[in-house]
Amino acid sequence: MNFVRSLKQFFKQRWHQSRRFRIGSWIVLTVLSALLVAVPVVLSQQPVTLRLLMLAPDIPPYKVLVKAFEAENPGIRIQLDEGPNSANTNEDLYTTSFLLGNSPYDLINMDVVWTPKFAAAGWLLDLTDEVSPQDLAGFSPQAVESGRYEKRLYRMPVRSDAGVLYYRKDLIEQAGLQPPKTLDDLMSISKTLQEKKAARWGYLWQGRQYEGLITMFVEVLKGFGGFWIDPQSLDVGLDRPEAVRAAEFLRQTITQGVSPPGVTTYVEEDTRRIFQAGDAVFLRNWPYAWELVNKDDSRIKGKVGIMPMVPAPGQPVGGSCLGGWGVGIAKTTRHPQEALKAVKFLTSQAPQKAYILASGYVPSRRNLFNDPEIVAKYSHYPQLLKVVDQAVLRPSIAQYAQASDILQRYLSAALTNQQTPEEAMKAASGETRRLLEAGKKK
Repeated sequence: MNFVRSLKQFFKQRWHQSRRFRIGSWIVLTVLSALLVAVPVVLSQQPVTLRLLMLAPDIPPYKVLVKAFEAENPGIRIQLDEGPNSANTNEDLYTTSFLLGNSPYDLINMDVVWTPKFAAAGWLLDLTDEVSPQDLAGFSPQAVESGRYEKRLYRMPVRSDAGVLYYRKDLIEQAGLQPPKTLDDLMSISKTLQEKKAARWGYLWQGRQYEGLITMFVEVLKGFGGFWIDPQSLDVGLDRPEAVRAAEFLRQTITQGVSPPGVTTYVEEDTRRIFQAGDAVFLRNWPYAWELVNKDDSRIKGKVGIMPMVPAPGQPVGGSCLGGWGVGIAKTTRHPQEALKAVKFLTSQAPQKAYILASGYVPSRRNLFNDPEIVAKYSHYPQLLKVVDQAVLRPSIAQYAQASDILQRYLSAALTNQQTPEEAMKAASGETRRLLEAGKKK
């Protein structure tokens, strides 16, 4: 108190005794006032930074989108944080950041099956009222649907993916046959060409106990007219005859020698390498394999056709499991309006075209499949549109990861003769129902 009193007395004496002191004081006060006004203005002009965690291999092509966005929006930057190559590990990183309560990420790059989990946990902003029907009209309907949870939109599609049936069109033509229209045709053609020694194996698919087994199975299940889980009613269809027949079909491909015994251990690259070596007639895989099987050093370059997965006899269409990635907004972001602007730009027509041309990914916007400039570079895209049009979704439920684990275990047991298809599907159905009932109680 004595110090403050002495300081006030000093200023009072100097103020009355010195004109120069009074002028200097006014100058200091003026400068301080200007700074108090200017600092907030300067701070407000600093660009907003939106952080986005991505798989490391996806970052280079995504920079095309980011560069275009920042050029059009100089006040907003998008920082791409490099994550691991594993989608599961990236999901864990996002989950951990949300559970800690202060996620550093503003934009969320999501696989199709993450949306229900993230939305149910309350980690995403609801985009339903922010995106008009006109904004959504250009996308593949299933790609849009994969971003919904309980009829609310939380994710906009950036790129698609869908299961493809590859076939050796040269071998089929040489034998005077036509591409298959049903699963029975696929089996018959396989056996015919195997007997002619044209190929060692007929049909390759992913049978290891992992998510790839599920993506393959939902296609066959759709082809038999069955379903896994209805996301609206939560009905489970695994113990119905259609599901049992789907599992039995896959097991028959092994027991009848159309698929190799080791197929129950195969992932995508295992099957792609065997097919590319010329040792199989049919391959179920993703669109990425097209470029590889048509490389200059590939034994089957120019000899491959693509089509949607075929159905069982008597069924209208088969299924192609929808994959792909999209972007949503973290509920914890401090910049929701800037993030929304980024989401709309990243998924808009012109940036999407540039992104697809640079990356070779499957478009989410339908008209890009037949865009002349894109088709000139990727001639198979019109055929891919037919595949995407038959896309089947995995169930949009909050407990998806647990439901997938259940089906993986029992389906693997059926395919490796540990249980009959009927026993396995009945057990999987019962455990899945208990999972969903527990979720209802919570």
